[in-house]
Amino acid sequence: MTAAPHLLIAWHSRTGGSEALARAAAEGAEGAAMARLFAANDVTPEALQAAGGYLFVGPENLAALSGAMKEMFDRCYYPCLGKLEGRPYATIICAGSDGENAQRQLDRIATGWRLKRVADPVIVNTAAQTPEAIVAPKTIPADRLAAARDLGAALAEGLAAGIF
Repeated sequence: MTAAPHLLIAWHSRTGGSEALARAAAEGAEGAAMARLFAANDVTPEALQAAGGYLFVGPENLAALSGAMKEMFDRCYYPCLGKLEGRPYATIICAGSDGENAQRQLDRIATGWRLKRVADPVIVNTAAQTPEAIVAPKTIPADRLAAARDLGAALAEGLAAGIF
C-alpha cells in the first residue's frame, strides 16, 4: 500500500502550549497537502499507516514525553512495526526547561519505526519552573507559532512534491 501524501500531526497538551503549536503547524500545512490533526488519544495504527509523514507535538513532563504521547506510541508501535519505514517525521516539544530528554525519547521510538527525520527538532521553552507556572495555561510567543507554521508548511510541501 502506498502512503497517501498527507501529513499526520499528532499532539498532546495539558496546558495548551503543544496544542497551539500543533494547530499552527496545521495552518501552515494548508494548501500544500492535506494535514490531519489528531489528539494523541485519537491516533490509530490505521491513521499512522495511511499518512505520508508525521509531525509529533507534545510536552515534556518530568523530563520525559507526556503520558498520553507515550501511550499513543505504546498502543500503535507494534501494529505499525515494519509498515512505516522511510517516512518523514519532525517534532515539536513544548517544555518548561530544556525538553531534550523528551526529544531523545521520541527519536528512539521513531528510530524503531525506521522513520526519517527531515527537520531539526524544535523545542519551545516556556520557562515554567514554579508549580503554579507549570500548570498554568501557556501562551506561545508569536515567533514560535510562526516557526511551527513554517515547519508544517515545509513538511506538507515536501510530501506534496514527493521530496520525502
